[in-house]
Amino acid sequence: MSVLGARGHVGEQAAQQRRWMAGGVLLGLGLGGFFDGIVLHQLLQWHHMVSEPYPPNTVQNLRINTLGDGLFHSLNWVFTVVGTFLLWSGLRASRATWRTSAFLGTLLFGWGVFNVVEGLIDHQILGIHHVRPGPSWLAYDLGYLAWGAVMALLGWRLMRAAR
Repeated sequence: MSVLGARGHVGEQAAQQRRWMAGGVLLGLGLGGFFDGIVLHQLLQWHHMVSEPYPPNTVQNLRINTLGDGLFHSLNWVFTVVGTFLLWSGLRASRATWRTSAFLGTLLFGWGVFNVVEGLIDHQILGIHHVRPGPSWLAYDLGYLAWGAVMALLGWRLMRAAR
């Protein structure tokens, strides 16, 4: 094999690794969003997507929040589907190698990034909802951000260790 051929093979492997890692991160984003929507919006009913400007105390406001939650879940579904296809296409090559810790790292990183971005934009900047409204809302919001930062950092570390 020529040096050029070997470099092409290494470049192809690197591209496959980037593809499956990006897929894992997108999958983590989608799973983080689904966790938020299912657990915090639906099961615990702490908030809805736009529950600060439209408190769900009337049927009309509940309809608006349900629509917001549906759009939010639709975006999470897109992240999950695109992430799954990228993951699959990056791993289906016969020479693709990966570690379980790296895969878990991509999921943690994606989920953590979701929490940090959603926590900063929706909770702090736009104020369209808080993790748990009430007297301790800031503590819940900061805990959510810290949880996301820890997941993102741990995920990043696991991903870097795999390279």
